[in-house]
Amino acid sequence: MVRRKQQKSKRPAWGLPKGIVLLATPEGWRTSVLTLEGGMLCGRLDLPVNTDPQDARAAAARMVVELARDFHDTDVEVHWEPPPESWSWTAQVNLASETEPASPNNGG
Repeated sequence: MVRRKQQKSKRPAWGLPKGIVLLATPEGWRTSVLTLEGGMLCGRLDLPVNTDPQDARAAAARMVVELARDFHDTDVEVHWEPPPESWSWTAQVNLASETEPASPNNGG
């Protein structure tokens, strides 16, 4: 019996997210995710066109957090910047800060 070579699971071709651009267009909500390695992933959020911008930002942030967790085993935080235009938002994506466990002496 001939055996197939077992393939190692490869890391994704895209890098760790470092920023998000969110645009409101007549066709829907578009995103570009910038990576630490200089790459860019572009796509559309699966949301109705008339979705509130705050809800669209939350959906984009959730998508990036899940991407980092699922493909890079890393937790990240998304921080939205004030919008320069009423139809465009940008966010910085940073590694989540690790919290120190509570010690018994600190009442925790």
